[in-house]
Amino acid sequence: MAEAPERKVLAPTAAQTTAENPWPLQMLSQKLKAHIEKAPATWVEAQVIELNKRANVSYLTLRDIDAEVSLSVTVWGSVLSRLEAPLERGSRVVAQLKPDFWIKTGRLSMQGMDIRPVGLGDLLARIEKLRQALAAEGLFDPRRKKPLPLLPHRIGLITGRNSDAMKDVLRNASLRWPAVEFEVREVAVQGVNAVSGVIAALEELDHDPRVDVIVIARGGGSLEDLLPFSHESLVRAVAAAKTPVVSAIGHEADRPLLDEVADLRASTPTDAAKRIVPDVGEELQRLGQARTQLNRRIRELLERETERLAYLRTRPVLANPHVMLHSRADDVAALSSRALTAVRTQVGRHTDQLVHLRAQVRALSPQKTLDRGYAVVQLEDRSIVRSPAQVFNGTPLKVRVAGGDFTAQGSGPIATHEVAPTAVATTDLATTLTEDQT
Repeated sequence: MAEAPERKVLAPTAAQTTAENPWPLQMLSQKLKAHIEKAPATWVEAQVIELNKRANVSYLTLRDIDAEVSLSVTVWGSVLSRLEAPLERGSRVVAQLKPDFWIKTGRLSMQGMDIRPVGLGDLLARIEKLRQALAAEGLFDPRRKKPLPLLPHRIGLITGRNSDAMKDVLRNASLRWPAVEFEVREVAVQGVNAVSGVIAALEELDHDPRVDVIVIARGGGSLEDLLPFSHESLVRAVAAAKTPVVSAIGHEADRPLLDEVADLRASTPTDAAKRIVPDVGEELQRLGQARTQLNRRIRELLERETERLAYLRTRPVLANPHVMLHSRADDVAALSSRALTAVRTQVGRHTDQLVHLRAQVRALSPQKTLDRGYAVVQLEDRSIVRSPAQVFNGTPLKVRVAGGDFTAQGSGPIATHEVAPTAVATTDLATTLTEDQT
């Protein structure tokens, strides 16, 4: 009996396999399937970009909302039958996915265990929740909004490639102010690349010192089409921009979160063009009106001042200026007369005082004493004889009386009692006359 071949012992793990002791392909496939089946089912949010229905199974291609990432999903008819409305391309959904490995072909696939469309109400609820959170941070505060320049020289425009919104902004702005210049950035304005594209264009224009204002424009669309303009990343990027930003998204009824954070909201792209640049025709008309008003005010001022001058000229002082001079001349004459009278009065009073004082002085003068019979006797050295002892026999003397001077000679002293009164009076008079001469 033939001996049975020895059974080969396989490596327990993939890391222990070697070229001499490899795994059978079937074993690798089984282990991969077992490992993949351990992964739990996961709920994801995505957008349906492809949908192929075949009998009882449908093949979907889901794409991430914010990135270029796609995944193929197989969904059984029983799952789709639970939906109230048929699933369509472009729908936003949340799906429960579980990976599955097909051993026979070695193909990995994703099985859709459940799928639910994200309704309009859910999207609005998410946007409203984000709106409240951003408003609480102060991103929508009117005080942080920057004023637009009165006349921007260069406008940054972020819009779709060759879109009607771009044409509306360019055409209407150029019609209003032909000298305006644009720096245009054409980006995707819907889909997964919209948010990143708009943010990149915004940052580029914000760093360009030539750009005075930035306009983000897009035409109308469904709520799903306008979702990128309510994305939190884009809203924060606009809030951080140093250049004023104008939001011109959709129509009047559309109001994404970008409208709340922008420095100015325009209802449409055409409205944005009208609000960021003035109308040259209107400005010229305003200049004309201002010039007309200015001319009218100047004429009114001239007429009013002319009437005032005419009224002033009718006043007596201006009609006959000499009247004012004559009245002032009369005042000056009256004042001069009063001053002259006052001076004369003072002069007369002081003259009387001088006469009185002169009379007093004359009454007390030495001459009056001489007139009363007194005399002054002097020696040769003109010293005054004050005592009889100063006079000897033959002493030359000079005697002054009221009528003049004469000389004499002394004959010796006389008795004191006989001459004492006269001598005393003569001595005082001599002293006074000597002081007067001095």
